[in-house]
Amino acid sequence: MPAFDPRTDELVFPLHLPVPPRRELRHRAWRVLRSTARHFLPLAVARARGEDLDEKAWAHPLRLTFEDLGGTYMKFGQMIGSSPGVFGDDVSAEFRSCLDTGPAVPFADVRRQVEIELGRPLEATFAVFGEVPMAAASIAVVHEARLHNGTRVAVKVLRPGIETSVACDLGLIGPLIEILARQIGAGFSGTLLQLVDGFREQVAEELDLRNELRAQRAYQRLLAAVDLDRIVVPDPHPEASGRTILTMDYLDGVPIDDLAAIASMGHDPVPLVDQMVRANFMTVLRNGIFHGDVHAGNLMLLRDGRLALIDWGILGRLDPTSWGMFRSMIEGALGREGAWERVADYMLQIYGNVFKAQLGMDEADLRDFMRATVEPMLTRPFGEVSLAEFMSAPQKELARSQGLETGGRGLVALWRKWRKMRSVNADMLDTGGLGSAGDRGMFLLTKQMMYFERYGKMFLGDMAILEDRDFFTAVLDADPIDPAEVA
Repeated sequence: MPAFDPRTDELVFPLHLPVPPRRELRHRAWRVLRSTARHFLPLAVARARGEDLDEKAWAHPLRLTFEDLGGTYMKFGQMIGSSPGVFGDDVSAEFRSCLDTGPAVPFADVRRQVEIELGRPLEATFAVFGEVPMAAASIAVVHEARLHNGTRVAVKVLRPGIETSVACDLGLIGPLIEILARQIGAGFSGTLLQLVDGFREQVAEELDLRNELRAQRAYQRLLAAVDLDRIVVPDPHPEASGRTILTMDYLDGVPIDDLAAIASMGHDPVPLVDQMVRANFMTVLRNGIFHGDVHAGNLMLLRDGRLALIDWGILGRLDPTSWGMFRSMIEGALGREGAWERVADYMLQIYGNVFKAQLGMDEADLRDFMRATVEPMLTRPFGEVSLAEFMSAPQKELARSQGLETGGRGLVALWRKWRKMRSVNADMLDTGGLGSAGDRGMFLLTKQMMYFERYGKMFLGDMAILEDRDFFTAVLDADPIDPAEVA
């Protein structure tokens, strides 16, 4: 393995979130309680009457609650809407509307934000600026515009006051996450805990659009090093960008899961999705970085036949230990000598004594467990595997060892399992387990696996991740690009 520290901290600088005023915090708390009560009251009444409810009955009121509250809550909805491997197809479909929707921002506020950021009148930078947003997401809106040289661009503008709104939400989101954890079972509560644990840092990074600009440039450089010419990243325009505004080339296309629109365009999405999967694995293996939010709304099949990766607000980065473990997993699946022993060593570094204490596994047992769990995910066709289990298998095994298998929906039983699972996960966090504050990158990578499962089953059902073994062998043998160069 190359002797290289893959961390690229100079690409990302988290924004220091403000302390929300108490009055605003109380107002937001009241809104959370009111919205939750309004949408969940019918469900609570039905439960009190002893009615036999479908186990997915929580999905609709929770989605309505998220959409009412917007901002931070919509981002959780985006995760659910893009993770059928975890939540099931029906639940994910319920939350699909969270991927692209959000209220518009009055154009006067957008103009003011752009002019304050760039320090000049809007017309001095843009020859044309559309007043109606082409997209309105959870923390930003995107307007179509044209520069004075004729270049067609998309302009991403943070919602005014979003920093204070997010700071409020981060202190209030716990109760709704607990509702979700109880409904889907204790076996997944650990993943939800990880999500909450890393969310503050993630959002703090997204609220400075200069991070996104640097991430776009870094990924463009990495793509240029391999033959993946059908994957495109929007080209940013630094002279028309800043902390709250990002101007980039306009890309015309449709979401990768809009099958009807794709069929009407006449392009075959299979080789494009194949290149997308390889591109993301390539950058993880080579430099320990990756697009941290590849939900369907961020993957666009362009009318010229290319596939665009957009919205680079979340850049995943692996620390050296996780980077080494991931590389060793790929090496093991490719048949390289000693790779699975290295995987076991890394797992013991990450989890400390948890595996021995909770599961009674020695190093040989752990090596065999990881190989049996991971190798099929990489070498068997997408249609035969569940990538959602790729990196979550250790936690599931720990849950089973504690008698925490999902099953049974009684609220008292679920609450007890939830409390016990919190204790198990606390042990894991204390020993540096996956999802700890120091290893948010591995959790983000796990989430991307959930997305890849969906696209793989849609388009690559008879192909494996490591279908092109020569490509991955060459990537493993290539030298990483210095982080100072990719910025």
